[in-house]
Amino acid sequence: MTKPPAPSEAVADAEAEVTAEAATAARSEARRDGRAEAHAGARPGTLTGAEPAAPAGEHLHAPVIDWFDEHARDLPWRRPEAGPWGVMVSEFMLQQTPVSRVLPVYEQWLARWPRPADLAQEAPGEAVRAWGRLGYPRRALRLHGAAVAITERHGGDVPTDHTQLLALPGIGEYTAAAVASFAYGQRHAVLDTNVRRVFARAVTGVQYPPNATTAAERKLARALLPADEPTASRWAAASMELGALVCTAKNESCHRCPIAAQCAWRLAGKPEHDGPPRRGQTYAGTDRQVRGKLLAVLREAHAPVPQAVLDRVWHEPVQRARALDGLVADGLVEPLPGGLYRLPLT
Repeated sequence: MTKPPAPSEAVADAEAEVTAEAATAARSEARRDGRAEAHAGARPGTLTGAEPAAPAGEHLHAPVIDWFDEHARDLPWRRPEAGPWGVMVSEFMLQQTPVSRVLPVYEQWLARWPRPADLAQEAPGEAVRAWGRLGYPRRALRLHGAAVAITERHGGDVPTDHTQLLALPGIGEYTAAAVASFAYGQRHAVLDTNVRRVFARAVTGVQYPPNATTAAERKLARALLPADEPTASRWAAASMELGALVCTAKNESCHRCPIAAQCAWRLAGKPEHDGPPRRGQTYAGTDRQVRGKLLAVLREAHAPVPQAVLDRVWHEPVQRARALDGLVADGLVEPLPGGLYRLPLT
């Protein structure tokens, strides 16, 4: 694909206006979300009365991409040999899971299933078994379903087209954009939590983005995209890495930030949210914990497991039964006659 010509001054001015308009819309939406979240008890975004106008995206691209070129982590899914399938596997695993926990499972997964067809020919339960303790194991079933669809519909190759990616089982807008951008170098707005936080602070001037991605955030992300595909792809990866390493949710490192001098939130004096403090998700004592304990027993077993064995993993029978029923309903556990259970074969 040939690189498109650089935009004229008039086009650049128009893009800057779109960026400023999108940032204003994001601030307005954040105000509405902030009021609603405060009423609901969630932590809203804090906005000042006079935030600075959003900088044009072109002023952010070069410093962030240059920083990325120097400081990016050497992660296996960023290496050329990972290929589109490696990128897709990483995107499934990294959802709500830290890199440190993903790395060993990712490497074992790709060693066992280097192509989608390799995974597709295995039982879904083997994907759940290999998922280990990454959490949210339905992701394993969805990744297996995507591998089957890639094998059946696309000859075993991860599709390059964003629409075709979006049509795969278990693939949402974020994952489709991430694979298209990171695997194929296409121009897409890739909005994960880290990117949203960078944009919220640097452009919108608030400490945190809304709890759920808004239309205004998507509009802003599109407005900030560089015009040419290679730069847009680098920008997507670089802004994500900046949020992961520097512009973190807590204890941000503004002294290491390449765009600190342009950051709207920093220039406004780093106003804090005025709602309740954010709290991490609880795990101890929840159904998620019980589900994890039940799955751990089934992963280690290579024969159907009797109900009596599963009964020993949790002391509270009602919660244990509810968790097991949920695993069955989600397709993660297959019940058999005689009170036996196993990971799914189909």
